[in-house]
Amino acid sequence: MADDFEILRGIYNSFDPFRPLPAKDPVYVDCQEVRGDGDILVELGNQILLAERFTHQLYTGHRGAGKSTELLRLAKFLEEHGFQVVYFAADDEDIDAEDAQYTDILLACTRHLLQVLKGPQENPVWRWVQSRMQALKELLQSEITLDNISIESQITQFAKLTATLKASPDTRAKIRQIVEPHTVSLIEALNQFIEEAMTNSPQQSTQKLVVIADNLDRITPVIAREGARSNHEQIFIDRNEQLKALNCHVIYTVPISLVYSGRVTDLRDIYDTDPQVLPMIMVRESDGDVYQPGLDTMKEVIAKRVYQTEAVSPSLGLDSKIFDAPETLDQLCLMSGGHVRNLMLLAQSSVRRTQALPITARTVKRAITEARNTYRNAVYERQWSVLAQVARTKKVLNDEVHRELLFNRCILEYRFLDEDEELRCWYDVHPLIRGIQEFRTALAEGETS
Repeated sequence: MADDFEILRGIYNSFDPFRPLPAKDPVYVDCQEVRGDGDILVELGNQILLAERFTHQLYTGHRGAGKSTELLRLAKFLEEHGFQVVYFAADDEDIDAEDAQYTDILLACTRHLLQVLKGPQENPVWRWVQSRMQALKELLQSEITLDNISIESQITQFAKLTATLKASPDTRAKIRQIVEPHTVSLIEALNQFIEEAMTNSPQQSTQKLVVIADNLDRITPVIAREGARSNHEQIFIDRNEQLKALNCHVIYTVPISLVYSGRVTDLRDIYDTDPQVLPMIMVRESDGDVYQPGLDTMKEVIAKRVYQTEAVSPSLGLDSKIFDAPETLDQLCLMSGGHVRNLMLLAQSSVRRTQALPITARTVKRAITEARNTYRNAVYERQWSVLAQVARTKKVLNDEVHRELLFNRCILEYRFLDEDEELRCWYDVHPLIRGIQEFRTALAEGETS
């Protein structure tokens, strides 16, 4: 039997919080029933399957809720229905989430379409690049040949362009200055490239191409001055015609704070349907009582990851040998707030402090305390009273403060179907915040005022 260190190392790595699960991964847990019955394959997938024209859809939710895992499921589903899917996580190599503009997204889409579709060596996109090559060469400090360059080399050069766009703020601004005046012609070239590449592909139709741009929801909100339009509005509303201009189906992730702004009706009018939201797993009801189906789902998430570890024997009880008691496991799940990445982080933090099995209530409490301090630092003084009001009313207001707290995951959204099969939404502060003294003081002051 493996020793404790080997088991703990396996468990620790099974809780990697930043690795989305590939489609049909055996540790995937279907959380549909405890998330308001939403299903990405139905809500977004069927829209693409049924439509006779190109669709343009938005997908959102709290960062770390599991959107990437769901989008990878969707990509596999569409591939099984004969679609060519170009999926990419925009902030991995192409976009700086702290400073992103529409131009960056267009270049990222171009790079990944080139990479997946390949296409001929002589193609419209490369001709567009050639017409601006001298200026780009100076920025990239690249000694490349303009003529007779293979499609693989074209992809490499475009990858270098987007990598520089992400890594270098000074060069980023210069690249935008070169590309921005010519985005219309780039889209035209890209659409011609798509048409030619898809004609020569097994799918043989642009109607069978889907682009999924993930992690755009991580773009940090920026408002230059009071009353001005945010960068989120500038990208997803002001530049919507360009975002929708690709001759294929597109899905963009969008920051959750934008969906809870006064512009949400504009989003609905601009794009094909309401933005689809992935809520938290509901581990408590709005009155504070434990919601057992949600808690059981979170425990299943942990169990599947623990027991897929080679070193862990199925004979080791989850709430007796891995964790020291059922209450310890429950506490870990409840304090995550139904947020999958928070669950992974709390689990890893608990394992890191464990020298020998089982993982104890003391180490879990220490992990919770550490995470709570992080949330304390994320809240401004003026926001404690807002959080207390949300905790009392289970509602959010349409203002900048609430949107910021949603974006920072201090406020979480939950959904459920009521007895009439109506979808209900409610909101609460993250459970970690409830133990912070500043929040307790604000809550008490609100109750006595």
